[in-house]
Amino acid sequence: MQIELLNDQGQAASKFDAPETLFGRDYNEDLIHQIVVAYQANARQGTRAQKDREQVKHSTKKPFKQKGTGRARAGMTSSPIWRGGGRAFPNSPEENFTQKINKKMYRAGMASIFSQLVREGRLAVVDSIKIEAPKTKLLAAKLKAMNLQSVLVISEEVDDNLYFASRNLANVLVVEPRYADPVSLVHYKKVLITKGAIDKLKEMFA
Repeated sequence: MQIELLNDQGQAASKFDAPETLFGRDYNEDLIHQIVVAYQANARQGTRAQKDREQVKHSTKKPFKQKGTGRARAGMTSSPIWRGGGRAFPNSPEENFTQKINKKMYRAGMASIFSQLVREGRLAVVDSIKIEAPKTKLLAAKLKAMNLQSVLVISEEVDDNLYFASRNLANVLVVEPRYADPVSLVHYKKVLITKGAIDKLKEMFA
């Protein structure tokens, strides 16, 4: 499969033979949706907590007499139907949000995402991406010259210069292939991959 290889100005310099198993998959929307939702769910922390009717601060005194008021009978103000009462089914800090995705499904879903990015023209390949110093303006100028504003950069190796230069750019994320995730691939408008990173991605997902 042929993918355009870009130069430092963002122009197509030549063609690159990309693996068909990684960039030539059919689009599987249901599978992609499943792995994206599972990834987001597995990132959640069960830190939220709510009180049930036993835990809220309240009086055990009957709020008003049983009969003659015209109101529905009530025994305690901690009832879930009362304002300030406990929750009927409260959230617990021990709540588990994880969803299991087997490796075969995850690999197929990631390959499907990469393939769709190629079809939509949102994926580009470069020989390498390096800067001389850990300066944000250097990386910003390089990406601007390539006409890239919102971009996920997948490089086979992220050195200190590239890491420190990229972390202050709001719409730029630089990662190694092992940290590529489905949410970031879908989120960013462009994905820039180095030739060395493609070999590692092929081992992981093809």
